[in-house]
Parts: sequence; structure tokens; C-alpha cells
Amino acid sequence: MAHLPSRRRLALTVPLALSLTASLGFLPAAASAAPRAAQTADAARAADAPKLAYVVNTATDRRTLASVKKAIAAADGSVVATYEKIGVIVVHSANPGFAQEMRAVRGVQSAGATRTAPLTAAGTTDAGAAEILTAAQAAKTARASAAEPGSEPLEADQWDLRAIGADKAAQINPGSRKVTVAVIDTGVDDTHPDLAPNFSAAQSANCVGGKADTSEGAWRPYTADDYHGTHVAGEIAAARNGVGVAGVAPGVKVSSIKVSDPDNGLFYPENVVCAFVFAADHGVEITNNSYYVDPWLYNCMDDPDQKAIVDAVNRAQLYAQKKGTLHLASAGNSNHDLDADAIVDDSSPDDSTPVTRTIDPHECFDVPTQLPGVVTVSATGVQNLKSYYSSYGRGVVDVAAPGGDRRYQLPDTPSKDGRILSTMPNNQYAFLQGTSMAAPHAAGVAALLKSTHPRATPAQLQALLKAQADNPGCPASYDQDGDGTQDAVCEGGPRVNGFYGAGIVDALRAVK
Repeated sequence: MAHLPSRRRLALTVPLALSLTASLGFLPAAASAAPRAAQTADAARAADAPKLAYVVNTATDRRTLASVKKAIAAADGSVVATYEKIGVIVVHSANPGFAQEMRAVRGVQSAGATRTAPLTAAGTTDAGAAEILTAAQAAKTARASAAEPGSEPLEADQWDLRAIGADKAAQINPGSRKVTVAVIDTGVDDTHPDLAPNFSAAQSANCVGGKADTSEGAWRPYTADDYHGTHVAGEIAAARNGVGVAGVAPGVKVSSIKVSDPDNGLFYPENVVCAFVFAADHGVEITNNSYYVDPWLYNCMDDPDQKAIVDAVNRAQLYAQKKGTLHLASAGNSNHDLDADAIVDDSSPDDSTPVTRTIDPHECFDVPTQLPGVVTVSATGVQNLKSYYSSYGRGVVDVAAPGGDRRYQLPDTPSKDGRILSTMPNNQYAFLQGTSMAAPHAAGVAALLKSTHPRATPAQLQALLKAQADNPGCPASYDQDGDGTQDAVCEGGPRVNGFYGAGIVDALRAVK
């Protein structure tokens, strides 16, 4: 997932979906507010306070939206974007009492800050830990690939394609040009020769700040260090064009919706709200989400700010689902049991000073992964075992897909690298691993299913994805490091379990 190898994703069961809906629907719409005079005095004292970003979630009728906007202005807020169809308003304000004031406004159902640190000037992200394929490695791989007719030059290193039958599936149906997978991520370098043939600029945008910018190239990475989205895009739809690598669905289109903050690389809620709505309104069939919404790894419903984040993003992704868009998301790289009674979160908030807290993953939600209808994907290696880092959980993970494992599962390939080889900015290629890499493999298979069943709804696509998956079942032992202690415990049966959900996705079955 994004933020490089440490992002995590949960999954959704029907009971969890119901509990989430209930939480959003029946928690009080407004918290009690401090007296207006006291708030005004606080605002005056904080005249020079730094700005924060907020989401204000309301009913969708025009009268309510108009009255809430007036209240926003009265509370010293400025509207950045309004998503009328889902009742989400993105606001900036330096008033420290802004959220509390808004929760007391008639028609406001939830409101809260989307970050814990002030808005800052743009900068660049830090370099990530990808291993660029050298010219010598590429030459060796190309020689091995040439022995297989019809292979792409670097395909011999793509054990992941063979693991799910994507190489054979491409000979039957590489995917339809009528299907687009949007990569909601750090941007995509659409000038890469493996991505340019399948890139859809008309379905791409920069959603940073909560408002879509569709100007030429706005969807591209800030720098070559923001490579995550380009790598993901190649896994999904790198063309079979005699150049580099191949994607799982090399015939479908891929688009880029950039949501990473230029200063710190984080994925703030207002950016993701914008991305889901943009995808839905531009006819995207599938989105890939290899990240969690910052700044909270888990958003707890008893905190009004975190509740507002869940509410806003959920409205946006449900809106997209209703318009026919299926969402896939990565399960996370913490090797957490996401169905546990408690998880220690020592990374939130990640935009200021983290505070260690123990959360119940059934009450505190990983967003967007744990939202209703989102497909959660765990990672596997070349031996079809859960990758050592991949989070898991019975009733949480929906399916599994190759994400790589360089520690315990090494393939017999030219580079002998257990990670995933894919595209990088500036016409390069690199190995990465993570559930960030697993989700796009599943998204590619979903795109093949959509190509084969063009009228399938998101729910039907998810059902097909699960039905055609191959479940290896829980391993007899998962002591990967050989120290005599189980590194994770798989619960469930041979058809559905915590490591693989319904199983490892199968591209060949998808096209048959």
C-alpha cells in the first residue's frame, strides 16, 4: 500500500457493514457546543492560528446545503469544494472551535478535522525503498524471456503473472478497452512506454486539496520518488507491446487520480472523497486503493473528528458503487490479525505526534478498506503462502493475490527476487513488495471479469472474484522464521479463511 511498505487494509463482512451503517446513522448528529460568546472570544484570540482542513457532512437538499454554507462562513470557514450529491463540504478554517460549532448547526450530520497538523506549503516526499532493475539484470531477464514465445522482455521475472494464470489469460482475453481501472495513489507516469498505450487522460485528475484538477499532466507524480502509483498501474495494465513487463489485464485502460499530499505524501480524507466522486462521475469501472486514509490508521467512531472522516469517505465510495464502480484495497503490511479483539496502534496520527492506543478493529475502522462493499486483498508469495508482512483476519480479508515475499518465498527466476517487478517513472522498472502490490493484481483480475461480464454490478463482480479464486487452505504451520513460534494463526476452513479470504485470485478462470 502507499506510504511505502507499511500501509494496511482491512475487509468487510455483512455484519460489519451493518454495524458501520448503524454507527453512521444513529450516532448523534451534533455534539453540544460551547456558548457562542466563548467560541467567538476563542476565535479572536486565535486570529493568527494556523489553518486546518475539515469535512462537514450534511443532508443533500439544496436548502440545507445553502444554510450550512452560511454557517461555515459565520464560523470563519472557507469552502474549498462542495459535493452536493453526497452532502460533503470540504472547508479550511483557522478557527480552533470550527468543528464544534458546525456540529451544532441544523442539518450537519457530522463534522471534523481531517488532519492534526496545520496546512503547510508544498514540498517533496522522501525517497522510497524500491530496487531499480539494472541494465545487466534486464539483459539477463530478456534472454530468459526470449525462450518463451510471446513473452514480454522482462516477463521471465514476473512469477506473479504465472501464479494467477495471467500470462495464459492474455492469450484468451487481455481485457476490454471499455473497462478502466483508476489508480487512486501518488500519480501515474503516463509517458512510460508500457503505460502510454492504455492510459486514459480523460479519466485522470489531481484531487489533492479536495477539488479535481484535470489540467494536462496534473495526474503525474511530483517527482521520481513518488513512484508508488506508477508501479501499481503497471501491475494492472502494462501493455503487451514488446516493451518491458506485462500487466494482469494488458488490454484494459488505466487512469490516475492523484491524492498524495506534496509535502508529506499522506492521503488525506478530502483528497480521497474527491477521487471516489471523480471516478464515479467519469465512468470508471474499478478503483485500486493501496493506502489508508491519513492521519488515522484506524478511525474510532467515538471520536467526532474520526467519525466525520469515516462518514465523508463512506458517502463518496458508496456513491461510486451505486454508479457501478467496484473498489479494491490492500489489507496492510503489519502482519496484524484484523479480526482480533484488540490491536495496538502506535502510528496515529501520522501527520503530527503519534500516540500509542489500543483499538478494537470492529469499532475503529481502517478507511477505505473496512467500508461496505470494498474488496480487501491480502498478499501472497511465489509458494502461494501468505506473505510474512501481510495483515489478515477471518471475515476481514476477501481475497488474496501476489504481493511478493523476498524473505521466505524466492522464485526460480533470472533475478531470483520474490518481490513484484513493474513500471517506474522515467521509463524504469523496479521490484517492490507489499499488499500495495496485491490489490492491483486483484484489480486486474476484476477488470478481466468486468470485460467478460460487462453488465455485472460491483456486488456481482465481487462475488465472481471470490467464486473463481483458488484457496490453498490454512497451512499446517506458519512458523516462517523457524523459531518454534507461529508467526500468524490462520482461522477458518478450506473454502474461506483468515489468510486468503475466498482464495487467491485466478486470471485464467476469469476469462474462461
